[in-house]
Amino acid sequence: MKKGAWFGGVALLLVVPYFLQTTSFAFVIRLFGIAGLYMLLALGLNLVIGFVGLLDLGFMAFYAIGAYTAAILAIHHVPFVLCVLAAILASTAIRVIIGFPALRLRGDYLAIVTLGFGEVVRLILSNWDGLTNGPKGLPRVGETIPPASLFGFTFSTNLHYYYLILVCVLGAIWICERLNHSRVGRAWVAIREDEIAAELMGVEVTKQKVVAFALSAVFAGLAGAIFAHWEGFVTPESFTFWESVLLVCAVVLGGMGSITGVILGALCIVMAPEILRSALGSSFANARYLLFGLSLILMAIYRPQGIWPSRRRTLELRPLEPEDAPQETLYDAEQK
Repeated sequence: MKKGAWFGGVALLLVVPYFLQTTSFAFVIRLFGIAGLYMLLALGLNLVIGFVGLLDLGFMAFYAIGAYTAAILAIHHVPFVLCVLAAILASTAIRVIIGFPALRLRGDYLAIVTLGFGEVVRLILSNWDGLTNGPKGLPRVGETIPPASLFGFTFSTNLHYYYLILVCVLGAIWICERLNHSRVGRAWVAIREDEIAAELMGVEVTKQKVVAFALSAVFAGLAGAIFAHWEGFVTPESFTFWESVLLVCAVVLGGMGSITGVILGALCIVMAPEILRSALGSSFANARYLLFGLSLILMAIYRPQGIWPSRRRTLELRPLEPEDAPQETLYDAEQK
């Protein structure tokens, strides 16, 4: 049943946009493409927050690194495939370099480090005029970022990029599913539940955290490279701290550790503001953060497992039944 639903959903995503491109709803194709990029980012962030239980508030920094790496190379006429590989490599390498010292921290301290790194990257992009052209962004006057080209086919329309992003999202879902049911995934969940107990059971905690960090950067670098070629323009204003917060909202709202939930969360993050903007006008643009903040509060109170929780998360947060209550031991009876 579950596989049938997935195949049906994929079939709709393949067919419906093709018929929308010639209608007045063609803008929906671009919205779904943007949602797909957020899905890639949210799936990567879910490896860190949902599987390992580490709060990362600077994930957009690696999206920015991937986008700028691809943009700089594309300006110098490097092929799209090599731009993507370089963007992934750059994001992953910097993520690992930051991860080794930072992942020895826990809780709020790690969150502050990732937040600070995200702001450092944004400020570097805004002030390194020689490489990034500062706040004016890339490309410079007289330069262009060519559209993506793969096997002789040039991606020239929103529909083309939509299908490219859809393939990447489906591949990312498959990778996350495989990781979730692998030995590595079980080690991540053990770290999330009790780091000390996991270490006592032989899990190399720091190593596994770095692996999760590195794999999450692969998703960010890929999304950044596609974004740079699709937009043909990158600027530091696209990679602010608030965008990282929205990604965290997508993971928490959808359900931490749930792949389907994260997909729904990213879809809500992108589509809900557009729907409300159409209904309430452009004045809603600055109020969306308030809406997402309130939604997080309500979710934390009434449905902490998320919109579509994973099976593990559901079992963890289910109400305690009377028969599950700890039984009185002989020692407790003697103390009475």
